[in-house]
Amino acid sequence: METRTEKISVLEKVGYSLGDLAANLIFQTLMTFLAYFYTDVYQIPGKSATVIIFVGGMIGAFFNPIMGVIADRTNTRWGKFRPWILWTSIPFGVVALLAFSTPNFSPTGKIIYAMITYVLLVLVYSANNLPYASLSGVLTGNMKERNSISSYRFTAVTIAQFVVQVILLPLVLILGEGDRAVGFEKVMGIFAAVGVLFFIITFLTTKERVVPAQENKTSVRQDLSDLMHNKPWVIMLIVTVFIFITLSLKGGVYIYYFENYLKEAETAAFLSAIGFNSFIDGLNGLLTGMGLHGFHWPEDPASSAFSLFNASGIILMIIAIALSKPIADKYGKRDLFIGALTISAIAQFMFFFIGPNNIGLVFITQIVHGFFYGLTIPLLWAMIADVADFSEWKNNRRATAIIFSAMIFGLKAGLSIGGSLVSGILASYGYDPLLSVQSDQAINGVLMTMSIYPALTFFVAIAAMLFYEINKEKEVMLERELGARRQQ
Repeated sequence: METRTEKISVLEKVGYSLGDLAANLIFQTLMTFLAYFYTDVYQIPGKSATVIIFVGGMIGAFFNPIMGVIADRTNTRWGKFRPWILWTSIPFGVVALLAFSTPNFSPTGKIIYAMITYVLLVLVYSANNLPYASLSGVLTGNMKERNSISSYRFTAVTIAQFVVQVILLPLVLILGEGDRAVGFEKVMGIFAAVGVLFFIITFLTTKERVVPAQENKTSVRQDLSDLMHNKPWVIMLIVTVFIFITLSLKGGVYIYYFENYLKEAETAAFLSAIGFNSFIDGLNGLLTGMGLHGFHWPEDPASSAFSLFNASGIILMIIAIALSKPIADKYGKRDLFIGALTISAIAQFMFFFIGPNNIGLVFITQIVHGFFYGLTIPLLWAMIADVADFSEWKNNRRATAIIFSAMIFGLKAGLSIGGSLVSGILASYGYDPLLSVQSDQAINGVLMTMSIYPALTFFVAIAAMLFYEINKEKEVMLERELGARRQQ
């Protein structure tokens, strides 16, 4: 195996991270708004939305191992993984726009259209994001540089998360002039154009350095056998599935939580007391003075509180991501991941005990949750790269993309399960998007989906991580021994 482990430039780290920013403009929208978009915007029944999200997502999930095999066997003058980022850039943008469009079909036609566009979106996402994720494993073989790359990458992810969770809904209302269907289509058009540009920049600024020697080519059967006997891979697959079930579950219910559980009067009073309304008045005045008369922040306490809630968590996530690398370098990825995720899960559980009038405590809990979850964000993908190293160390063969297919499979499976659970659970509690005031049972369903259910799935991931064997000492050993092999 030929490799160079020189220091990666800031330009390359930023260029690589822009690819995840582009993908997450779409992915974060799926996690946060897909169930809401289908039920409340496109007016698809909750049970039908559950089927679409689950079936479509699982089709995408099972496509990932196939894509892993294809990517590992791709050979071009640009490398194995970079070309896929370029080839899928425009299709990704086009299909994302179609998936969040609302053509005026019959009720059955809407369901068919939503299923087709969602399946196409998750397939193109796999073809783009699996090679992108695998690219991080071949940019360098240096563990500390990988941690640094992950920090850059997930700072970009958090920026995308901020854009989606903080300003997407206000932008939808502004650009659609109150029509959420029109607003979603316009916002996704902007996201699609930005995404295509960023994918091209990622292709142009990165370089694959960890290159398998010709004699190390393996069969698909060998690759699959290696996976099945790779205990860290199996554990990371389980962890990834339950992490993304949690993220999709809690992220998808936030908007319902603010619109249906928290009291509107108390929410408005809280926003006024902390100076948010005064800030928005000043912002609206500034925009009007610039001639942007149509760009006014929506006068909707639930939308404003939802945006501010997400912003408070994301700001703390960004701080935590910056701290994650030095802490992981000192204590190891596994131990930091377990400790931080445990505190984050406890904070999520605590939402159950917060009453609908206690808006301040809702925000404090989100800040605690956001900080400790933020510490884990760069670690998950970096640990997958370590699993690829473990497989190479154990088997003397490297199959980067099929290793990373575990992560994307888990991501898709978690997204489809968690996303379908949002609409499915709420439907089982009697939630009706056509009602202006939900029943007590439906509101209780919103609260349970916000607190108890995502905390439980987080704890399953934590339990699985206790069996993950690549600790700090093993990280050092893998880097040392693989480095010696590659030099030979």
